[in-house]
Amino acid sequence: MGNDFSLWVYLARTPLLWLTVTLTAYVAADRIAAATGRHPLANPVLVAVVFVAVVLALTDTPYPTYFEGAQFVHFLLGPATVVLAFPLYERRATVKRALVPMLAALAAGSVATLVCVIVLARLFSIPQPILVSLAPKSVTSGVAMGIAATLGGDPTLTAILVILTGIIGAILVTPMMEALKISDMRARGFAAGLAAHGIGTARAFQVSEVAGTFAGIAMGLNAFVTAILAPLALHLFS
Repeated sequence: MGNDFSLWVYLARTPLLWLTVTLTAYVAADRIAAATGRHPLANPVLVAVVFVAVVLALTDTPYPTYFEGAQFVHFLLGPATVVLAFPLYERRATVKRALVPMLAALAAGSVATLVCVIVLARLFSIPQPILVSLAPKSVTSGVAMGIAATLGGDPTLTAILVILTGIIGAILVTPMMEALKISDMRARGFAAGLAAHGIGTARAFQVSEVAGTFAGIAMGLNAFVTAILAPLALHLFS
């Protein structure tokens, strides 16, 4: 036991340990999702988060120590988002045909998200810093954290809210679309990317490449629009 503990202490100081734990957790979570037929509740991100959280709790590892090793995954968020341009380019003709409905959906979705968040926050008397952290919750994490930091919010809280929003959106999007009898993969994908950013986009690609393409478009456009609208909406409602 003493030797095992000494080995763990040594490994815990190695940054690659937590990168390995993160990647292993996601691979295991993806296998579980595949075994369930990609059931919405078996979302790989949700399962991987649970796995990593259990490991951190059992080893009593503080988050800064974990992030020091796993931050390479965080760095890859930017390149991974840019890579979404490839399916967009391949399906540019389909995108052009749906350009007007997409822009209308983008405007409605972005505004509705911000208004709902702000109105509910005011009804429940949520403090301004938390409201600012909550406003960009439907935007991809890198942009959302930047918006929150610029407007005086807590980027860490924003990151947590973004992940929760993405996981919940990825779980609900398929059964909700089925219940609403929406079969157009362009609409389904755009809704997933607009409401649930990168995690919703990943879920959309699991369902259909067309859905994933439109989800990636929605995620990118929503980040741009929210970065402009969030300060204006918070100022207006304040």
